[in-house]
Amino acid sequence: MGRNLPNEAVGKTKDVSGVVAITAQGAIVANQSKVTVDLRTLRSDDGQRDRFIQGNTLQTQRFPNADFVATSASGIPQPLPTSGEVKFQLMGDLTVRGVTKPATWEVAATVTGQQLAGTATTRVKMTDFGMTPPRVGPVLSIEDALTLELEFAASGAA
Repeated sequence: MGRNLPNEAVGKTKDVSGVVAITAQGAIVANQSKVTVDLRTLRSDDGQRDRFIQGNTLQTQRFPNADFVATSASGIPQPLPTSGEVKFQLMGDLTVRGVTKPATWEVAATVTGQQLAGTATTRVKMTDFGMTPPRVGPVLSIEDALTLELEFAASGAA
């Protein structure tokens, strides 16, 4: 196959939009907190694999987006800092392929004034969202458990 095994496939996209609204007291404003990822734009280092995953596993023609609606947070420091490192958990509902499941993201960020930048990661199982891990052709096989990572930059609103 021309690849060393095991081989870790990484799908990336910059087509992410949304807001997570946090009050000055550190509470999530759920009705204003939604992040959307356009799954049709996920790309790895193998176009054939990308087409297979999008067409068969994710079914992006029918379910083009993954959505996360934040509902609460744990561990946000009080008062909210204006500088330094922060770590907290962001909880909410993740919807992929029309199936919604709870998800907890581990957030690690750096605060500089009104700016916040960092990463949020979570682990999910494909089977929890009605997907069967592929075991054919250009993909060979994929583990059921996946790590999702979001790099973000945000600014505070007055």
